[in-house]
Amino acid sequence: MRRWCASRGREPGAIISLEQGWGLARAWYSDRLQPAWRRKPAAEVEAVFQSCGLSGPFWRLTTP
Repeated sequence: MRRWCASRGREPGAIISLEQGWGLARAWYSDRLQPAWRRKPAAEVEAVFQSCGLSGPFWRLTTP
């Protein structure tokens, strides 16, 4: 990813593993088809990110 970005003059964003991506997808969409589904507020989204091991400035949606 870093070589691809460098060859195109782009800065890499957050790079996650396949396992983290799969965990994020499962956590994000697990309740999507439920009748009571609602859009997650920012703090809840951050908790989902944290549960998948995704941390740091890129994953922060709220101010500390």
